[in-house]
Amino acid sequence: MSEKLQKVLARAGHGSRREMEAWIAAGRVSINGEIANLGDRVDADAKVRLDGRLVSIKSADDIICRVLAYHKPEGEICSRKDPEGRPTVFDRLPKLRDARWVAVGRLDINTSGLLLFTSDGELANRLMHPSNEVEREYAVRTFGDVNDFTIQKLRTGVMLEDGPAQFDYIKSAGGEGMNQWWHVGLREGRNREVRRLWESQDVQVSRLIRVRYGMIELPKTLPRGGWTELPLEQVNYLRQLAGMDPETRSMLGADKHSVARAAQVRSAKIRRAVRKSKVGAAGSSKRPKPTRTRS
Repeated sequence: MSEKLQKVLARAGHGSRREMEAWIAAGRVSINGEIANLGDRVDADAKVRLDGRLVSIKSADDIICRVLAYHKPEGEICSRKDPEGRPTVFDRLPKLRDARWVAVGRLDINTSGLLLFTSDGELANRLMHPSNEVEREYAVRTFGDVNDFTIQKLRTGVMLEDGPAQFDYIKSAGGEGMNQWWHVGLREGRNREVRRLWESQDVQVSRLIRVRYGMIELPKTLPRGGWTELPLEQVNYLRQLAGMDPETRSMLGADKHSVARAAQVRSAKIRRAVRKSKVGAAGSSKRPKPTRTRS
């Protein structure tokens, strides 16, 4: 059965349906060698190209909705490629056949923590839509004087350059002197919003870690730069948030014990790989010891 072209492109992870409509209107998409028009529908055997590149066409039934939880380190950017050659969040992800991972939102280069990826472009686009206000929780280390008046202002709202903003909640998480840790909740996803809220009160953010997205928490055993695949229960929690039908299939085993064991084994492998890379980098920076020769 044929489907609307923009829906097929969005499902493949190339952007939202609205973005795809704009690309179609700009003449960037072709069907069987002909420039596509808004309103066109495509069959499963159609040859669709975006900017001259062939697009994999799959129906909704062909796609198993998979979701990864990734522990983003500081220093990685949320783009597929970077002209400056900086590492990206996609570099360490497992390869997909005839599909690609789509990031659910973004974290800036100096922010670490939980970042979700999915193989279902429609799920990602729905979760990122402004109307779908999923609560995110961040661990924040601040530097500066934070008193009860400051906390009250951040809870009730302050005016930023792009409009009013506020934290849903602020909880103290310890610290010493001018350096304090907090856990804050936020439902919006504006650029650098957490940092800008604190900076509006002359308080600097020295560390920022996303620890939760909705009910999905950053696994405590997941090392920085590591990923783990979410079980079907958590995948369907996200699909419910997005107003989508539940997924019935999973790439993970149905047995919860085997799923947990697989995650432990994978985490152990990731840790070994991370340690190995660090040791290799450290070793390459050391000067080789001179060899002694007998005269």
